[in-house]
Amino acid sequence: MGLVYAEITLINAVDMGMAKRNLIGEEEIREVKIEMMVDSGAYEMAINESLQEQLGLTFIEKRKAILADGRINEYDVVGPILVKFANRTAICSAMVLPGNLEPLLGAIPMEEMDVMIHPRRQELIVNPEHPEGAQLSMKKAKKVVRCKE
Repeated sequence: MGLVYAEITLINAVDMGMAKRNLIGEEEIREVKIEMMVDSGAYEMAINESLQEQLGLTFIEKRKAILADGRINEYDVVGPILVKFANRTAICSAMVLPGNLEPLLGAIPMEEMDVMIHPRRQELIVNPEHPEGAQLSMKKAKKVVRCKE
C-alpha cells in the first residue's frame, strides 16, 4: 500500500470553547487546513512545531514514542485539537515533531471519526456503513459491584 494523504482541518479546541462563551470572536479561532499523511499504523496524531505555533496549542505533557526504525524518542504532547474530515470530527492531543516534519493522522483520531483507508483508491473515506456520521462501538458496561466498608 502506498502513502495516503487527506485534507484535514485542525482547530484549537480551547479557542472554540472561548468563542462559544463569547470571550473571543469566531474570527479569532485558530485553524489550519492541511494535507496530512494518514498512517493507520501510528496510534497518535503528530504535528510539527510550525503547526503548534500557528494553532497556539498548549503543552500537556512529554510522552515517549517508538519510531518505525525502533528508536524511542520523547515528544511534547499538545492540545486539545478538533480534527475535521468530511462530516466527521474528533477531539485529541498531538505529539509535536521537531522543525517542519510532515504531520500525520494516526489510528486513534481515525477511529473516533469512523473513517478508513480505501485500499484500492488509496484515500481516506468515511465508513460507508455509517455515511451520515460517525458510529462508535461502546461495549455493554458490566454492573459495578461496590464493597461495603
